[in-house]
Amino acid sequence: MKINLNLLNEVTAFIWTEADMLDHAEYQQWLALWDEEGRYIIPIDPALTDYENNLNYAYDDHYMRTLRVQRLINGEAISTSPKANTVRSISRIRIIDEQDDQIVLRCAQNLREFRKENLRHYTADVTYHLMRDQDSSFRIHRKIISLVNSTDTLAGISYIL
Repeated sequence: MKINLNLLNEVTAFIWTEADMLDHAEYQQWLALWDEEGRYIIPIDPALTDYENNLNYAYDDHYMRTLRVQRLINGEAISTSPKANTVRSISRIRIIDEQDDQIVLRCAQNLREFRKENLRHYTADVTYHLMRDQDSSFRIHRKIISLVNSTDTLAGISYIL
């Protein structure tokens, strides 16, 4: 198997930047990373792939991503107050497919959340569908967060995973 190291470095830098933006509440910059038609998906059942016809924790289009960010920023929702402090670690990045200007990659994400004197840990396989844009950067067309414990009771995931 031949690995395109230049592409791997590019996509790694992109998703590390995205994780850093989320951990530092740079939500407007995060929204700018998305393709207008992009979908942010957190399935309940990680074995399912028909997200459109099944129940998900999140299945956000542009409008719903914007509303999610507004809820995080304004602090009016009880599930977002006080703000959660998070740190994401991204590892095991693997390019699954590359065709024209579309790249599919999968990685592992470990997220630590500290809120209301509780430290929680969320582990997920994350699949990105990226598209190259005009300035040779990327736009997120699809981000699927498959939590390893998604079918268990979750203690509030109101922020962006």
